Amino acid sequence: MELLIIIFCSYLMGSIPFGYVLTKIFLKKDIRDIGSGNIGATNALRTGNKFIGYSTLTLDVLKAVLPLVFIKFNYPEYIYVSSLSVFIGHVFPLWLKFKGGKGVATYVGILFCINILLGLVFISAWFLFYFIFKYSSLSSLLATLSIPAYILFFLDGQNIIFFLIMFVLIFYTHKENVKRLINKEESKTKIY
Repeated sequence: MELLIIIFCSYLMGSIPFGYVLTKIFLKKDIRDIGSGNIGATNALRTGNKFIGYSTLTLDVLKAVLPLVFIKFNYPEYIYVSSLSVFIGHVFPLWLKFKGGKGVATYVGILFCINILLGLVFISAWFLFYFIFKYSSLSSLLATLSIPAYILFFLDGQNIIFFLIMFVLIFYTHKENVKRLINKEESKTKIY
């Protein structure tokens, strides 16, 4: 019963669609009608309102951090189950007919909760790839892949299966981006 409550509460927390809510409140628009139609931070930046974009980013990270910090200190054996539940909540939110974001910001929050070093590796890799390629989607995919690589080489492969699953899920949420990247149709993202 305890595990089911943790899964359910983690999922509900993850499924709060901050990009959707902020765009509705401040712009009186539906973010799903803007840019890529995604509810995440990158598309929130496409509204032209940096406050909404960066607020979405921050809140999507925090919606992972808040429940996971509680889980880490009270039920550490469930940290990976709770992490996956928060992520699934973001990608498939109950409130938006299970059509959510791509999960990158939420994954960053997950990484910082599991091991702050993994969060720093991800952020460093993301910025490195962004400054080389200028594509947010490609940077997200490569930074996500850098985590299992880092774990394999520096942490003796500890819990690598979880991070490989997360890479597969993030790759899945970016499948349209991958097609556009292959066809050289992906738009570059300005983050500043």
